[in-house]
Amino acid sequence: QEQLVESGGGLVQAGGSLRLSCVTSGGTFYNMGWFRQAPGKEREFVATINGHGTETIYARSVKGRATISRDNAKRTMWLQMNGLKPEDTAIYYCAAQSYYSGYLSVTSHDYRHWGQGTEVTVSS
Repeated sequence: QEQLVESGGGLVQAGGSLRLSCVTSGGTFYNMGWFRQAPGKEREFVATINGHGTETIYARSVKGRATISRDNAKRTMWLQMNGLKPEDTAIYYCAAQSYYSGYLSVTSHDYRHWGQGTEVTVSS
């Protein structure tokens, strides 16, 4: 059974850093991404990376502060977040595509597989 499991969330002060992890199992995943959902808001795109880890796209809100990476041998994807702001507070979800696509999507509907989320709270 295909599964994505996030970890690494927590409470951090503004200006701090967190490294989120997403471990996959049970299938082959190609393009992967991070999305987040703040209380009362819709889920939004954060970052995406292609299957080889050679192409990335970031949301404007995190560009310059976030780094997405992956190690296919470890079946793990990461999101390093620096300079965290209170507005980064959200549940962060790992998402993946189980089919090859040369197009990196920033749309949640294009990702079939999702983790359960890890909560990030940034205090001011």
